[in-house]
Amino acid sequence: MLAELSIKQFAIIDELNIPFNRGMTVLTGETGAGKSILLDAIGLLVGGRGSSEFVRYGQDKAEIEGLFMIEPDHPVIEAAEQYGIDVEDGTVILRRDLHSSGKSVCRVNGKMMPLSTLREFGRLLVDIHGQHEHQHLMDAEFHLGILDHFAEKEISPLVEEYQTAFAAWKQVADELKRLSQSEQELAQRMDLLSFQTKEIEAAELKVGEEQALTEERNELANFERIHQHIRLSYEAVAEESNGLDQIGVAMREMEEASQLSSSLTSVSETISNAYYLLEDAKFQLRDQLDSLEFDPIRLDEIESRLALFQQLKRKYGTTIEEVITYGEQVSDELKSMTNREEHLQTLSDELIRLEQIAREAGMRLSSARKMAAESLQHAIHRELKELYMEKTAFEVRFKTTSLKQDGLDDVEFYMMTNVGEPFKPLAKVASGGELSRVMLALKSIFSRTVGVASIIFDEVDTGVSGRVAQAMGEKIFRLSVGSQVLCITHLAQVAAMADQHLYITKTETNERTKTNVTSLDRESRIDELGRMIAGAQMTDLTKQHVEELLEMSQQVKQKFIKGVS
Repeated sequence: MLAELSIKQFAIIDELNIPFNRGMTVLTGETGAGKSILLDAIGLLVGGRGSSEFVRYGQDKAEIEGLFMIEPDHPVIEAAEQYGIDVEDGTVILRRDLHSSGKSVCRVNGKMMPLSTLREFGRLLVDIHGQHEHQHLMDAEFHLGILDHFAEKEISPLVEEYQTAFAAWKQVADELKRLSQSEQELAQRMDLLSFQTKEIEAAELKVGEEQALTEERNELANFERIHQHIRLSYEAVAEESNGLDQIGVAMREMEEASQLSSSLTSVSETISNAYYLLEDAKFQLRDQLDSLEFDPIRLDEIESRLALFQQLKRKYGTTIEEVITYGEQVSDELKSMTNREEHLQTLSDELIRLEQIAREAGMRLSSARKMAAESLQHAIHRELKELYMEKTAFEVRFKTTSLKQDGLDDVEFYMMTNVGEPFKPLAKVASGGELSRVMLALKSIFSRTVGVASIIFDEVDTGVSGRVAQAMGEKIFRLSVGSQVLCITHLAQVAAMADQHLYITKTETNERTKTNVTSLDRESRIDELGRMIAGAQMTDLTKQHVEELLEMSQQVKQKFIKGVS
């Protein structure tokens, strides 16, 4: 459960620290007081999309932090272990800082994490449902996902099996489509590949050749300078300056001296080693001078070869290795196109085989979905009956399609709200209040398997009143037993069912607006429920009605709790 929420410099919120209880908590207040802003803050805390516009005007950053208390077997613990996060005493702390520059910093138990990881933790801790989700119910594109989620344990393995088969089929289908281009395009492509293959093959490229030729070219281009340096070096050692002869004299003299004094042995050996090394160098220099020969024809050949390399690299890759690889690829493609008819037939046969596999997997998936649809229909009927829609019929309709990513099914929810009327798509038959009840029915069903720490409803009771509002309040309360539900509502019947009642107001201080949250005691709660029923005027009759409403709600709660236990 969300035990405490801390918000600083967020929108019109200056600073708030809100403790939450287990069970059902309602948030009420005048329109514009900041109720939805609190939910925006929670949404950002669990990985929602942020913006610098959320930062309070004139401030550098907004800070949102939430303390969650979790059970020892909660799935968030496994996620924490995966990311190396310590979860001590069953507590998880999420924190998110939004800077005015647009930068966002996320932390889980003090460890900095990317937004995607924060979102993963948030999904396991909080389930937020708002008025906008009615739009999802009205959009048939979301209905298949809702059905799959309902029977996830049974359907998920079949979805995975089908999608594996579909991916294999689609890969071959795309390849077959690519090869089945028009004859003109095919001929043009073959001409291009043939030219490229011949050009690359004619170059007879070898790995490392470019570097070797570059080094040889540099030697030929600098022939005069290299020859001069070697010649001068040789002359210094072996000719006019007699450098080697002089060292030979030094060597012989030191050999004589070392025989007279052992302390000179080391320096004598050093001079001797230097003499023989230099003598070897003299012979090497002479050989180099004898072998050096300037070949302008070879230099031209190398320059032409290197120019060819540059030309090929401009066309086919940044290195000779990449050009060679590209040549192998176009050669393979050309071979496949040359053997096109045979290859097309092979692909066609393979496509038929893979399509059959995918269809069989899709049919198994479709059968499981239809069984799940019957269970979903029965479950929703039970929930709707408790919400005074006992004459409403709900139906999941299927339409078989060609192979596609999510299977062979198009699914759409249909409803019949009045006896004798035909079934119609949910979007065309349901009113706002009916959609609210259908959504609450779905959430009541799904909450049994979601396993999140907190469920949050944002005015899901829109469009209802009277006994329907009372029934919705009771159903929301049932969801909160043994868990935690936070609910924004404008209905007194729903608010009366709460275990904790928070009142949201906004005030102006020093020409700045800020949001305040107050936990109501019984007397304050009676006043707020009276305002929700009768407006600003609180009469004795209104107060009596509120007290009766609270008493009745308490009886309903006790009865339900006893029934559960």
